[in-house]
Amino acid sequence: MKRFRRHGHDSQRDKLKQELYQFNKTVEHGFPHQPSALGFSPSLELLAIGTRSGAIKLYGAPGVEFMGLHDENAAVTQVHFLPHQVELVTLLDDNSLHMWTLRAHKGVSELLEIGRFTLTGPPGAIPSVTRVTAVLAHSSGELLLLGTEGGHVFVVEVPGFRELEENNISVEDVQSRIPEEYVGRRNLECVEALQENPLNPRQVLIGYSRGLMVLWDLDRRCAIQHFLGTQQLESVCWMEDGGNILSSHSDGSYCHWTVTGKDPQTEPEKQETPYGKIPSILVDSGISTVSKLPPFLIFSGGMPRASYGDRHCISVIHSKTHVALDFTSRIIDFFVIRDGERDPNALVVLVEEELVVVDLQTEGWPVIQTPYLVPLHCSAITCSHHVSSIPLKLWERIQAAGKLQNLHYSRKPWPINGGQNLAPDPPQRDLLLTGHEDGTVRFWDASGVCLYPMYKLSTAMVFHTDADPNDNMNQSTEGEWPPFRKVGCFDPYSDDPRLGIQKIHLCKYSGYLTVAGTAGQILILEINDEAAEQTVEATVVDLLQGQEGFRWKGQARLDLREDPVTFPSGFQPFALVQCQPPAVVTAIALHSEWKLVAFGTSHGFGVYDYQQKNNILVRCTLNPNDQVALEGPLSRVKSIKKSLRQSFRRIRRSRVSMRKHNPNNLQEINARLEAETLHDMELAPVQRKIEARSADDSFTGLVRTLYFADTFLSDSSQSTPSLWAGTNGGAVFAYMLRLPPVERRMDNKVTAHAAKEIQLMHRAPVVGLVVLDGRGAPLPEPLEVAHDLARSPDMQGSHQLLVISEEQLKLFNLPKVSSKAKLKLTALDGSRVRRVGVAWFGSSRVEDYGESSLVVLTNQGELHVVSLPSIKLQVHYPCIRREDVSGIASCVFTKHGQGLYLISPSEFERFSLSARWVVEPRCLVEAPSETRPTSHSSQVHRDQPDGFSHIRHIKQWLILDHAVIIYKESTCVLFSFTVFVFTGTSEGTATTMVRFVMGALGPESIASNTKTCMLSASLTI
Repeated sequence: MKRFRRHGHDSQRDKLKQELYQFNKTVEHGFPHQPSALGFSPSLELLAIGTRSGAIKLYGAPGVEFMGLHDENAAVTQVHFLPHQVELVTLLDDNSLHMWTLRAHKGVSELLEIGRFTLTGPPGAIPSVTRVTAVLAHSSGELLLLGTEGGHVFVVEVPGFRELEENNISVEDVQSRIPEEYVGRRNLECVEALQENPLNPRQVLIGYSRGLMVLWDLDRRCAIQHFLGTQQLESVCWMEDGGNILSSHSDGSYCHWTVTGKDPQTEPEKQETPYGKIPSILVDSGISTVSKLPPFLIFSGGMPRASYGDRHCISVIHSKTHVALDFTSRIIDFFVIRDGERDPNALVVLVEEELVVVDLQTEGWPVIQTPYLVPLHCSAITCSHHVSSIPLKLWERIQAAGKLQNLHYSRKPWPINGGQNLAPDPPQRDLLLTGHEDGTVRFWDASGVCLYPMYKLSTAMVFHTDADPNDNMNQSTEGEWPPFRKVGCFDPYSDDPRLGIQKIHLCKYSGYLTVAGTAGQILILEINDEAAEQTVEATVVDLLQGQEGFRWKGQARLDLREDPVTFPSGFQPFALVQCQPPAVVTAIALHSEWKLVAFGTSHGFGVYDYQQKNNILVRCTLNPNDQVALEGPLSRVKSIKKSLRQSFRRIRRSRVSMRKHNPNNLQEINARLEAETLHDMELAPVQRKIEARSADDSFTGLVRTLYFADTFLSDSSQSTPSLWAGTNGGAVFAYMLRLPPVERRMDNKVTAHAAKEIQLMHRAPVVGLVVLDGRGAPLPEPLEVAHDLARSPDMQGSHQLLVISEEQLKLFNLPKVSSKAKLKLTALDGSRVRRVGVAWFGSSRVEDYGESSLVVLTNQGELHVVSLPSIKLQVHYPCIRREDVSGIASCVFTKHGQGLYLISPSEFERFSLSARWVVEPRCLVEAPSETRPTSHSSQVHRDQPDGFSHIRHIKQWLILDHAVIIYKESTCVLFSFTVFVFTGTSEGTATTMVRFVMGALGPESIASNTKTCMLSASLTI
């Protein structure tokens, strides 16, 4: 009977687990790591970015995001959308082509790979013959022209990737009409560019690396005109009138050619070098013109290599305005978004570390702030902190302060608005705070799919640094040539590494913020809606407590500015705690109701009263044998040598001790151990033997966690405020805090007294501390009950202390601190706890049911959910690769069962463990409803039986067997005397292909991709 009940209980619990827990990786925030290709669809208004790792990412309106990953571990070199369709083609550096489509499924679109293709070439051909260097997606949406390293152009039909061999353009066909003296002994080299005539899609311009350009007629399969350039070609661009061509060259010049029909054209109409005739000049990317009178001329590169070889520039010339946009990382590609038919709206530039959009319609060409793809790593991320359910008042104050920082941005709306965002509005307002190497803290709106920048706080103003506070990166010197202007926000250089932010804690109810840095500095800040001039008061805390024989060998502390500093609106510092020695701050805790801040380093911990601005507690935790803690982060070589010496000494000691044992005794010991092991196996699962760590190990005094709690520390009848500290050596210190009454808070001092001390048996580092109330629930945050956002903790029943070490979770009864229960992790699977957090999991079926649980991330990259207060393992999921040490170290949990971790220096991956709260993109992209633009040249060359005809788009009624069928999007293609009629569904895939042979042949049947249409009667259009 007991077994039956237990089984029924377990099945109910398993069902409840499915309603509470569900693991999903939902969305990637930030800027793609190592971008390598850029594409844009004007009809879909979608942006595509390919990366070196083989990822393809699509972005439209804010919230519209798609991601795909190639099976091949190869870089994406080119991305091309098929015009007026929901398909795109990617080219990888392994020379493979891949077709992707946005297919609707259950009301939302999905990015799917539907085909792949690799050019084979003729038998025995060398690899360069089929190595693709240029791709043209023809405006018909049915052809790809592939230029190769060998100079050939292959024509491929899509989406089926069928090579049309009879329409290929060989090098021999091109060279047949070129003067022999131009060809000489050199070949034409690779195809550098393929461009379609904007007014006649049957004409394609082929640009070869050597400098030759050929205007090719696809219908007649012959060259119309040759342009004999003499400099190495970099890129070509058609002007919108269809009669003029621009080409850019490696000597820093661009040439203007006119399509006259006179063949060959040996000299350009005009040749210009924007930045002077200097031999070491390079135009290293594309050139673009926008035909608004006067026209825009946009090109990248062209700078004198000797003087400006380290600059990454795009020049924009319009009338008398000439600006060289100077970026801080390498340019990948760029394009222009047009407003309507011709007017330029914005210039979109993809550089290696960010995406920059320049407003071309506003005077001064300001930058448009990006709602996504923001470079999180504009300065390297050093820590992060997530705050859930921000009150509306604080949210609006942060927003207002952030808007004042963004006045230099354009007021134009974001110009890329493809797709529909179908995701529901976020149920709450969440903040993600990231600390950076340059001493800044950035506030991000993490409520939804887009990680949107809200506000930036700089702590460098408090200290003396080499940077000029009035220095503006966007300032340019009047009369400077070239006319550089800095753009973008990526700035990887830090003025002083000691400014780096290590710990952040924000109280969302009081507006107090605590920020701790690399050189032992702890700043306490308060939000202010107005700018203020004030002096920051500093308190120096000696954590060594005057111990003799210790000498700090690390970095010096930062020098505080003694003069008043004007701080802008937002978070303003009013107090500074400086730890001595100035080691990295490893833990902080803020209790805004008690007005206390706790801080810890590798030498000890302390408590600071920021209302009275004095220190009330200092405790040195330094081990006398721990010399590494005195060397600081800049002296790692000595510590590595010391650790190696210690390792060899342990090995030597273990060998000596083994020799001392008698062999007979060893046999007896082994037999006894085997019997004990068999006995233990009957009672418990197999466990690993965990050896106790030596008290002489390095950094045993390092403070890992700090925790304020109002609990029972001295007796079970009256609760008292307390501070708990856990160290790297497995020690837990508890201090009783005596707070004066509120009315005398400014007059009487807060006092602290040592109350308890716990030493874990194996000395495993303590990574977390949680106090559970009488109901077994974690204590609420400070001021959370006062704001009616949490119920009061149960102070009637006995409290419990949960100590989370790297090896196990252990529960103690308070105030006796007697062990009650424990959950081993390292002994079971060898894993160690790296990150821990408390989360509330709501049921996906019952609205008002939920459970508080502990979320644990191990060094194996696995997530464990542990129930409270029973500390039993509920579910576990693999999340992060065990080799990704930085990703595991960067993980941060939310209060509602989600988390974020860095998958690259510039990207956060968001995951969810909750079945109820999931933040993920839900969006829909539909095929364009408008027809494709028709050319003014609509004549069909019926005298060319093997050639292509002009492509026309029709919206007509088709009468078939007395049935009326409406073809909304159909395309009529004429091959000789044969008519093909294609019809498309809402997903853009061909469903019916009807072939009707003109003349006396009559109707016949033919199969399409998806179904066969049998014609048995006459067809009328």
